[in-house]
Amino acid sequence: MTVESPGTGPQAPTETPAEPADTRQVIRPYGDTTGDGMVQMSFTLPVPAGKRAEAAALQLAGKMGLDPASVVHAKPMGPDFTFFIVYGKVRHLIDYASIPAPAERAYPLLTSQEVNLAIREGLNRPLVVVGACIGTDAHTVGIDAILNVKGFAGEKGLEYYREIQVVNMGAQVTVEELVERAKAENADAVLVSQVVTQRNAHLHNTKQMAAAFHAEYPTAVAGGMGRPLLVVGGPRFDTVTEADLGVDRIFGKGTTPAEVAAYLVHALLPARDDGAAEAASATDDGEADDE
Repeated sequence: MTVESPGTGPQAPTETPAEPADTRQVIRPYGDTTGDGMVQMSFTLPVPAGKRAEAAALQLAGKMGLDPASVVHAKPMGPDFTFFIVYGKVRHLIDYASIPAPAERAYPLLTSQEVNLAIREGLNRPLVVVGACIGTDAHTVGIDAILNVKGFAGEKGLEYYREIQVVNMGAQVTVEELVERAKAENADAVLVSQVVTQRNAHLHNTKQMAAAFHAEYPTAVAGGMGRPLLVVGGPRFDTVTEADLGVDRIFGKGTTPAEVAAYLVHALLPARDDGAAEAASATDDGEADDE
């Protein structure tokens, strides 16, 4: 029998609204078994090695959310410091699905032939790159990996590119020396590597370098437009942006020469023909790049 209410007509069966789909992707750290929440961390405390120091390390681990935790390694660092490795379980969960994907590279990777062709057609001269480690930084492994012909990760450095002229000033170069050399060489780009990070030396040095170039080229519109493109690289620049430092590009750990070469073309030759890649593939002028 159909039940009717006055003025409403037959009543439709009441439906329970569907539960929203759970789109979360909950993850936790993995140590010994999947999802066990076990993590390992290291730190140094300014106390002499010993049982009391280990108790302090465990208390710190507990305050950081590790429970239970164990000191699996403790080593004196002089008479007043101790280095620890602690292994413990965290209770924290991460919703992986809520984490946005990082932005993709804004420019394509190019072969050496494509880079050379773009420079030759866009500049009709070699692209000049001056590189250095500035300040007291004596670690040239980073700048050499990008500039030297031997390269890095199976890729040859910028010296290998026929249309790129490389000036590698080496280590412990002062900002004044770098600016002077860049001006003398009429550099299109300046590459600076900073590996020493104690007391944020890499940030201070980079800001000093950027300020010096901006002061030397006060009428410049941007990098590559009135002043050299300012590029900095190193393992500890992940907490700052280009705007923070006053540079045009930051490269982090694992950067290869091909990524830097492609960026230089992208930044300095923005109006280049997108068909350059096809044209480069079709050339058979016997460039040294193919040897």
